[in-house]
Amino acid sequence: MSGPIWLEPGGAEQDTLARRLTDAPTRAPRVTGQHTPALVVHGHGTRDDPVDGLAAELADRIAPAVHPYEVAALLESEGLTGEVIREKYGHADLFSLATALYQRIPRTFPEPPRPADPWRPDHLRCALRGLLFALPGLAYALAGRLLPPDGAVRALVVAGLISWAWNQALGHRAYVRLATGLLEAGRTLAKGAPLGAATATAAGVALSGPGVTALAVATQSAYLAAAGVLLVLSRERLLLAVLAPVAAGGTALLWWEPGTVLRAGLPLLSLLGAVAAAGWVLRATRTAPAAPGATRPGLWPSLPYGLFGLAAGSLVFLAGRDHPWAVIVLTLSMGPAEWLLYRYRGLSVAALRSARTLAGFRARSAAVLAGCLLVYLGLLAPAALLVDAEPVTLLLLAAALWISLLLQAFGTAWPPAALCLTAAVSAGAVMLTGAPPGAAALPLCCGAAVLCLTAVAVRQLGRPAAHG
Repeated sequence: MSGPIWLEPGGAEQDTLARRLTDAPTRAPRVTGQHTPALVVHGHGTRDDPVDGLAAELADRIAPAVHPYEVAALLESEGLTGEVIREKYGHADLFSLATALYQRIPRTFPEPPRPADPWRPDHLRCALRGLLFALPGLAYALAGRLLPPDGAVRALVVAGLISWAWNQALGHRAYVRLATGLLEAGRTLAKGAPLGAATATAAGVALSGPGVTALAVATQSAYLAAAGVLLVLSRERLLLAVLAPVAAGGTALLWWEPGTVLRAGLPLLSLLGAVAAAGWVLRATRTAPAAPGATRPGLWPSLPYGLFGLAAGSLVFLAGRDHPWAVIVLTLSMGPAEWLLYRYRGLSVAALRSARTLAGFRARSAAVLAGCLLVYLGLLAPAALLVDAEPVTLLLLAAALWISLLLQAFGTAWPPAALCLTAAVSAGAVMLTGAPPGAAALPLCCGAAVLCLTAVAVRQLGRPAAHG
């Protein structure tokens, strides 16, 4: 986009169109098709006149002409010779016939085509990603009873938070490299994913020690690293196929006891499939052409994305500590959340094209933000009530995460990271003290974060340059 259109409400194109409409002798609907009834104006000709037949045949192409010379060019392109013009149509030359046709056809001008939405969401992909975020939870339902009661949850949570933070930062860095080339993005993921899995595993094992819990921590960390690779490289369907064993086993728990072997084996089978799929996809990136002059970006721009991943994971853990089903609802809602991120961008571009003043665009941008957020929370509210979660807490947390993801999509990363991390630390500190107000700490902290994030979003996204 070359510049904000609200600076020029008129323009040469609109003036030309106005003159065309003013000079038109008749305002008629747009004529379409190759064979239309003869149009005769101002008493020229009859239905038996061959000129009328030619006018009817070429009406839809003559109507937008602004001068007989354009009609003359059209007749030349149709292959009409001077001899045919004199003998069949009774005119002395090409320009005489063109003038007659120009006078017989009313001036009409087609509406300019509506520009395509550059941010049209992929409905299936968004729905699939929401499902992929939630399906791994079935692995905990399968293997959870095999873990020792003491220390396992703490080790898994710590390793999971490190994986969330690492994979968020790695995903951002890989997307930046992906703009340079697939080869560069593959190299980034191939180096970063195993290192992140090893770091998360080491932290979890340090808390649990060797044993079954250590195996569960390693499995979780390796799966999250492999899934991150597949999601960044848009291999959602492959990841869904990998999760088929866990999905089948988790669903079977409703009416069948799979036994210890299947409870442990199905998650391990999905893990092996995820690691193999990620390795196969990364190997395929090696054949991509290298980008000439590609430079490696620094680590600092990816840091706020990692901090946001840590904050988001902490907030979700605090919300799910007393209401585990709330976490499932929240992860499933990430599909609609991503769909609404695309819709916001498309609606904002449409608002920018239709706005005529800066204030008008800011008002429309704020309305689009409010509308998308209300739609997301409206979809989430019935599910929160259905699972007997605290709806206010869940809705405020979802709002904070969605606005944060929206700001990150526009390159504003530090405010969401700082605000969500502050909310997580504050709520966690109050809950750990065991003080009576602790139950209200999470909704209060999330509510404050939502207010601050909304103010940042209205200010940052109310600038036309952010949508250019």
